[in-house]
Amino acid sequence: MNFRVGFGFDVHPLKENHPFYLGGIRLESAKGAAGHSDADVLLHALCDALLGAAGLRDIGFHFPNTDPQWKGKDSRYFLQEVMQKLKEKGWQVVNVDCTVCLERPKINPHIPAMKAVLAPLLGIGEDAVSIKATTNEQLGYVGREEGVCAYAVCLIQQAL
Repeated sequence: MNFRVGFGFDVHPLKENHPFYLGGIRLESAKGAAGHSDADVLLHALCDALLGAAGLRDIGFHFPNTDPQWKGKDSRYFLQEVMQKLKEKGWQVVNVDCTVCLERPKINPHIPAMKAVLAPLLGIGEDAVSIKATTNEQLGYVGREEGVCAYAVCLIQQAL
């Protein structure tokens, strides 16, 4: 059986009075991630990990932020399209492991809802979706609450 590992990273600035989408859900927060699409850093990092594992470049190649059709787009759409690209190449997801770096809001209470959104999109069980949260101990742009970032790794295998 052929396996591959992928790694993804994404970062977006935080903006006052802006909606905050993370892991496919909307969080209540005074600040939200700003970007061309809905700026869901977790989904963007996950898309990059999956695309990278399959050797299919990155999210910016497939959904450039210079293209007006992606303005305000729900990042779940990007993940669905990435999954279709993997399927076309004969790949399926085994598991994913993600970490979000953010001072606030605290996301641990929202992780079950995020896993419930991501698992069916990825075609795996919720037990194969790991989402972790950490702060940056008040250091750097994350610590100053100027931005949010996410890391993701995935394992894919050739579909049977």
